[in-house]
Amino acid sequence: MTTPKQFLRLPAVIELVGKSRTAIYRDIQAGIFPAPIRIGVRSVAWDSTAIETWQQARIDASAGAAPASNSAT
Repeated sequence: MTTPKQFLRLPAVIELVGKSRTAIYRDIQAGIFPAPIRIGVRSVAWDSTAIETWQQARIDASAGAAPASNSAT
């Protein structure tokens, strides 16, 4: 049996990603942040899996750009 999808409303997305509402919608327009899903006539939400994937991509990109050395001297 598959796990049901979890939808996140904007306040939860803001809390998870640490971006403002304006920055989130600007990044959606730029195609670099997951777009919301319409869940009602006046309601949208984000798929939690899409947000997790976006977060992991940011972590992976950051890890690739930063030195991986963490040696003690």
